Amino acid sequence: MTAAVQHNRQQVSERLLTPGEVATLFRVDPKTVTRWATAGRIGSIRTPGGHRRFRESEVKTLLAELTTEASEPVRG
Repeated sequence: MTAAVQHNRQQVSERLLTPGEVATLFRVDPKTVTRWATAGRIGSIRTPGGHRRFRESEVKTLLAELTTEASEPVRG
């Protein structure tokens, strides 16, 4: 099996989150998550029915980056 096939299988099996689930993690309104996706701040996938879904790994990476930035001391 090639690396590309393994990578594709991993992406297919990755958990996809709804805007509501992402909103809960970030403690924002689901419409805010949709606006972020529209603005390109977070990647999203469209289901065949037109609903947005977000890759769990990407969401957790972004959350970790923002949490790290917020917790760093301010230098003046």
